[in-house]
Amino acid sequence: MKTMASPSFIISLALLILLLHLSSSFSAASHHHRQHHHRPPPPNPKLQQAYVALQAFKKVIYSDPRNFTTNWIGREVCKYNGIYCSPSPHDNKTKVVAGIDLNGVDIAGYLPDELGLLSDLALIHLNSNRFCGILPQTLSNLSLLFELDLSNNRFVGPFPTVVLSLPSLKYLDLRYNEFEGSLPPQLFAKNLDAIFINNNWFSNVVPPSFVTSTASVVVFANNKLRGCLPPSISNFANTLEELLLINTSISGCLPPEVGYLYKLKVLDVSHNNLVGPIPYSIAGLAHLEQLNLAHNMMSGVVPMGVCVLPNLVNFTFSYNFFCEEEGICGNLSSNGIAFDDRRNCLPEKPKQRSEKECEAALEHPVDCFHYHCGGVPSGGSNAIPPAMVPAAATPLLSPSMAPGNA
Repeated sequence: MKTMASPSFIISLALLILLLHLSSSFSAASHHHRQHHHRPPPPNPKLQQAYVALQAFKKVIYSDPRNFTTNWIGREVCKYNGIYCSPSPHDNKTKVVAGIDLNGVDIAGYLPDELGLLSDLALIHLNSNRFCGILPQTLSNLSLLFELDLSNNRFVGPFPTVVLSLPSLKYLDLRYNEFEGSLPPQLFAKNLDAIFINNNWFSNVVPPSFVTSTASVVVFANNKLRGCLPPSISNFANTLEELLLINTSISGCLPPEVGYLYKLKVLDVSHNNLVGPIPYSIAGLAHLEQLNLAHNMMSGVVPMGVCVLPNLVNFTFSYNFFCEEEGICGNLSSNGIAFDDRRNCLPEKPKQRSEKECEAALEHPVDCFHYHCGGVPSGGSNAIPPAMVPAAATPLLSPSMAPGNA
């Protein structure tokens, strides 16, 4: 006779089976969770490339007296000194290397081709180091690069045309290097805001024609460009605020088109071979704060319209051949303007040129309308005898020219 299991027994057995099943499921899930928790995240290909590029960079650094790059080890490149990461502009879940800032750490080395792997870079700041050599063409891969500061290093070679291929570049600083040769006209056709190329060995001539430019600051100073400032400088009118041509060997007359640069705050053409009068059009530059014409061969009258400019705070026209100061120009200090009018031909003013020098200049007036760039007017005689040319002096640095300033 079969014995039937009681209902309570069947229920107890079912509960036991259910508990065993739940326990097994929980254990499996817990094990799966632990495995998932400890599994390393998938590698970020952008940071992998950055690791390759920065290790290549470290290998070509042969002097690092401050040990700035000693922590450039391991694959966590975002923790390297001077390396800055941010979300990719194309995918905010992906971290990329967006900046290299090695300003002022006295590193010596050169730039390897592998820097082109850092295609997400927005800025490169290498100011005040001892980097040398030429710029690699692979920098053309840096389509997002906004700022490139290579100032105060030892880079050489012709103008680095690779920078012309950077579509996002706004700030270019090549000051205080050893670049040489001519300047490509395409430089001024780029959508740049600041162009610093002073204190190099650029030669040839100022580009004979400028296309419409977006630059607010252009510093050519302390190069040997020669030539005249072309009338097409007016193509900078809508944006240009600072123009520095100090010690660039430019000659000829200042074109009246300079007066079209209605946003200009700083104009410095000192230590050149300019001749002729001050264009009266400069009297229209209502925002002008600093005007430096010193150490040239300019002549004629200092016009009152320039001296009463509403924002003018510093007007330097020493070491020229000006013979008259119109109106308030003879007493600029009464208008709160700092000035320097030494070594001109101004009657009754102290520290002027000798009568002999001034007479020679007056005997050879300059007619800018007929003046040919290169130093000879249509009449065939020199504008000012070579003996009257002022001796070259070491030009002072404008704040815009000094390395490390922008």
